[in-house]
Amino acid sequence: MIGDKPSNIDPSQRLRAALHDKAKGAPNFRFYALYDKLCRRDVLAAAWERSCSNGGKPGIDGQTFEDIAKYGLERWLDELTEELRAKRYQPQPVRRAYLLKPDGKQRPLGIPTIRDRVVQTAVLLILEPIFEADLQPEQFAYRENRSALDAVQQVHQLLGKGYRAVVDADLSGYFDSIPHRELMLCVARRVSDKAMLHLIKQWLVAPAEETDKCGRVQRTTRNKDTRRGTPQGAPISPLLANLYMRRFVLGWKTLGHEHRYQARIINYADDFVILCRYRADEALLAMRDMMQRLKLTVNETKTHVCRLPFESFDFLGYTFGRMYSPRTGGAYLGARPARKKVLGVCGEINDLVSKLPPFIRPEALVYQVNQVLRGWANYFCYGTYTPAFKIVHTHACRRVRRWLRRKFEGNGQGYSEYPESYLERELGLLNIRKLPRRYSWAKP
Repeated sequence: MIGDKPSNIDPSQRLRAALHDKAKGAPNFRFYALYDKLCRRDVLAAAWERSCSNGGKPGIDGQTFEDIAKYGLERWLDELTEELRAKRYQPQPVRRAYLLKPDGKQRPLGIPTIRDRVVQTAVLLILEPIFEADLQPEQFAYRENRSALDAVQQVHQLLGKGYRAVVDADLSGYFDSIPHRELMLCVARRVSDKAMLHLIKQWLVAPAEETDKCGRVQRTTRNKDTRRGTPQGAPISPLLANLYMRRFVLGWKTLGHEHRYQARIINYADDFVILCRYRADEALLAMRDMMQRLKLTVNETKTHVCRLPFESFDFLGYTFGRMYSPRTGGAYLGARPARKKVLGVCGEINDLVSKLPPFIRPEALVYQVNQVLRGWANYFCYGTYTPAFKIVHTHACRRVRRWLRRKFEGNGQGYSEYPESYLERELGLLNIRKLPRRYSWAKP
């Protein structure tokens, strides 16, 4: 953990703790000797371990973690260490891939080679503890001991304290539109090591390669040409995105908007909401003006003011708004899993079950369904989640019954042959309604 320095931790962790302590104790200090730490074998070995645990597909060279293990990890790390010390290291282009978003659009990803991933992770291990001392408490993404659920809980608590006029904001292509010059100024505010700054700049302008439907390889230099963007999929990008968003969060307070509008920001990566006690329309105008000066684009179709309890809004997969107690009928402001997230996990279960052939064992089917259920329930375990959990559990039972009926050529809906008790006790289907509550919350 950053800031802890027990004697039994490895040297790379002690280095991170020392960097964090220095950054926290001297807010205006600029680190001028960092590249030599990048060349340390223990730092590169720790970067390899983190990269390997994260997994991921290979870059444009096709090299996998297994290929490196066969080649000899120690030999590979020795060669990379020497390449960095001699300053012969040059990043390779990233492999362009696309991730399908819930709205049907595609999000471009830039996947570096494993070699570049390890070096970026090593830089991240060095810079992360430095900039962790500077990030604002309103920022919850990509930080130790902070999570999206912490951000959800913070939003709920502020609603209970009277911050009920909400600017529900959205940025268009945040990662792809971060201006390089301004971003590098954010980094250089703390880092004066020219070799380290040069490395980061090289990653920002790295070309992207993708293969079209005809098998032809195309290379683009969009980031270099536009001088914007940090590729999603690169280990260094989350830290850089946090650094640039810090300018907005800190500027909001420095310019007096937090006090003027009684407005608090909650930020997670490129998602944020502004919770106000009053004058939310003016807060929205102030936000637009700041984003224009930061050279970022506000998605006007998805950005609006929402006034609770008369309206509701979604943030990080949760819907916030007026709800009613099934026991007393009383109204309260709460959080529940968003409808599209409930439909999304049901669709994921449909796709999974429909692709599994009938000749596999029922336990194998249930094992894969349980993985989907557990992952979804571990995140959507805050607030008023019981109705959503009931819908998802009922749907999972129905889909498993349908698959069993098809496998054993049964008739009807399968309720008598495969009741819920059978699915849970004999096959081990997870009942997410019985999972223990992980997050405590109080009704405002």
